[in-house]
This record gives sequence, C-alpha cells and structure tokens, in this order.
Amino acid sequence: MAKYEFKPSPIDLVNPSYDVIVIGAGGTGLSAALQAHELDASVAVFEKNAALGGNTSKASSGMNAAESLVQYDHGIIDNKADFYKETLKGGGFLNDPEMLSYFVDHAALAIDWLKEHEIELSDLTITGGMSKKRAHRPASMAPVGGFLVTGLLKAIEKARISIFNQTKVVKLLQDETGKVNGVVILGPDGHRTVKAKTVILATGGFGASKSIIKKYRPDLADYKTTNQAGATGDGLLLAEDIDAQLIQMDFIQVHPTAQTDGERTFLIGEAVRGEGAILVNQAGKRFVNELATRKIVSAAITGLNEDGAYLIFDQGIRDHVKAVEFYDHIGLVEHGDSLAELADKIGVDASGLEATVAKWNSDLATGDDTAFGRTTGMDRGVEVGPFFAIHVHPAIHYTMGGIHIDAETEVLDTNGNVIKGLYAAGEVSGGLHGNNRIGGNSIAETVVFGRQAGIQAVKYVRGK
Repeated sequence: MAKYEFKPSPIDLVNPSYDVIVIGAGGTGLSAALQAHELDASVAVFEKNAALGGNTSKASSGMNAAESLVQYDHGIIDNKADFYKETLKGGGFLNDPEMLSYFVDHAALAIDWLKEHEIELSDLTITGGMSKKRAHRPASMAPVGGFLVTGLLKAIEKARISIFNQTKVVKLLQDETGKVNGVVILGPDGHRTVKAKTVILATGGFGASKSIIKKYRPDLADYKTTNQAGATGDGLLLAEDIDAQLIQMDFIQVHPTAQTDGERTFLIGEAVRGEGAILVNQAGKRFVNELATRKIVSAAITGLNEDGAYLIFDQGIRDHVKAVEFYDHIGLVEHGDSLAELADKIGVDASGLEATVAKWNSDLATGDDTAFGRTTGMDRGVEVGPFFAIHVHPAIHYTMGGIHIDAETEVLDTNGNVIKGLYAAGEVSGGLHGNNRIGGNSIAETVVFGRQAGIQAVKYVRGK
C-alpha cells in the first residue's frame, strides 16, 4: 500500500486575509484548522518545516480518554474522576484545574470526533501513572502519531483547507487596541503580511532549543532530545514579543526510555512497557516499577550510575507493539533465542537476568509484583522466545511549560488579561500537565485543545 502524501498549497495561493490563521501543522494545528473549517470559517495553516506533523508524527503510545465507547467495547469500566485525579497526582498537583477538567471531560468526545473523520482508535494500552487502559490507538497497534497525522491530513485535503509549508510566521500583528489581527510570514518568495480575525498558535514546544533549555534548566543542557528539529519554541517567542505571559518554563520532562547511542535519538514508546516489558540494570535485575510516572522511572535509571538500562521483552509482547518492527528495522533491537544468549549480547549478567525474569513471570501468575508493586502492564510475561532488548537512556522529551492560556485557549498577557484575537493550544501552552506529563495525554491534548482553539476562534469571529 502506497504511503499517503499530502501536497501543501503553493505560496502564491495565500489570500490577503482569513477568519482564522493557524501557525503549526502538528496534531494541534490540524485539529484546530479542521474544527474551525467545520464551523464555516476561512482557514489557512502556516508551517515552517517542509514536512508536516511536527512532534505528533513521532508519538507512539496512544491517546488517553476515560468513559469512551472504545473502553466499554473492551469491557473496561472507567471514570473521568479517576482520570482527573491520576493526572493531577502525576503532575505534582500543579496542573491548572480548569484546563484539566475541560481536558478530562472532552477526551472521549475527541475520540468520537476522530472516528467521524475515519480516524479510528479502537485498541487500548496503558501508560505510566494510569490505573486503567486509557491510551487509545489504532487496531493495527501501529504508532498513534503518524496514524493521526495522516488521518487529519486526509480530512484537511477533503475539506480543501490550505496548508502552506516552508512558510515561517515571524511576527504577530496587532491593531491600535492590542487585538491580534494578522501575521507577517517569511516564505519562498520573501516577506508578506496576511490579515486575520484570529490567530491560533499551535507551534509545539521547545524541546529541541538548546538556548531556551539552557535558560530555564541548565542542568538539562547536555541531554539529547527525542524532539523533531523544528521544536525550537518559535511560538513562545512570537507570543512574548506581544507581552504574552509564560508559565512553568522549568517544567521539562525527561522520558526514561530513549535510544541515544547513535547520531539520532529515538523514543522507545511507553506502550512497550505497557504491554509487559521490564527494565533491568547491568546485573540483570529490575530496579523500579516500570510504569511509575516518567519522572520516577527517569530518576531511577539515572540513579543507577550505569550506562542507561535495558528494556527486556519477548515475542508475545512484541506482537502487541507494532512500533518494535520499526525499532528493529533501524537496528535498535538485540535478539537472543534464549535469555542467556540475549544477556551475553548486551553485556548483562545472564544468571541475574534469568532469575529476574523467572520471578517476574511467577509474580504475574499470582498478580502481585512483590518487588516493586507494579499493578499495570501485567497482561503477559516474558516467556515466548526469541527474546529482545533495547538499550535506553533518559532524554528530553516534552516541555510542560509555555504560554499561559485559560481553558478556552485564550492567551493571557503578563498582567493576566486576555490578548484578544490570539489563541494557543498544545505543547506551546503551559498549565495542563503540571510538572510531569502522563504518557498518552499529549496526543489527547492536541485534539481536545486543538478543537477548543478552533471553536473559540470561530466564536470570537462571530462575535466581532
């Protein structure tokens, strides 16, 4: 089956003005553009990169939602109150409560909205910090990010919404009252001004910006990043230029399982652990509840003072995480017909690994992880050869801080007042996740708050 390719619009088709301009063509921007279009607004999307999809394209685990029809189809009885409490706890109780309430209440609706656009997430897995299977993913168990971006682009193409790539927004324009009323773009043909009744910032975070990370978290300046190269905080700088307030900028998430041995860094998605993988040290022993929050697992790996750690899994687990096929294809996966052979290949103590796996499988049979109290991701053991390992280190993954918005995605200035005509959603904004993002909540955020930004922008246009 041929890979789908979206053809962006040529720059000479840019109109002088639009109802809504969206900056960024990741999951948030695409969701915002599609929702605004469905509410009869004229929309254009500007993306600085040649490729579309942003960091969303790299997401691999799933999209969290509670009380969804998919969960009921799988016999899972969940409730939004638990989703709220677990996300709040995972974020160190520093999440914006109004944003979190909106997020939790609208995640299942976002799953339904995607299905209406033939983007069906009908399988489930679990991520660290969650007590139930809330991470919705495709039935093929393929990585959710690329699936979502492709589906949204198909819907965008069908709706004939213009996306202009290799076109960077370099300035937000305001009228004499301070209302945002357009942008200055820099494209292949140079600078030009495009007017708009509203602008939505969906430019992603700053996980690939050494300068911003060094400013707010110098302790992380030398860490590698899982982010695509364009995640340089452009939207934050645009917003700051018109006095927008930034919050929680030191809240930067380090993902525990990234493969950093080569020139490129690859995220090894949480779904691998969610489907049953364990982490071991050089002695072949487990050292943490693998599905604790990312903050806890990252600290445990760093605390080993070894060369990272190893994810250990078997063919049964591999069959439930299709992303492993990609990891293997690019040479990140070690193989062994037996655990002893695998241990020898990765330089881990063989007897220690065999004993650890035997105990883990025994604990699974009784449903009680006596070593670390793990209660999730225990549907299958490490039993079916061949066996596999991936070498992992923590790496910068997500930036929880960003532009201060309210639950209606309105941008606030440094005095706490709304900047009229400007909205922001997704990783460019701060407040939803607190000091630690739960796996699966980012993809949900892109759709929930992307849609919300589209809705509120059109509401503003109609009000004008």
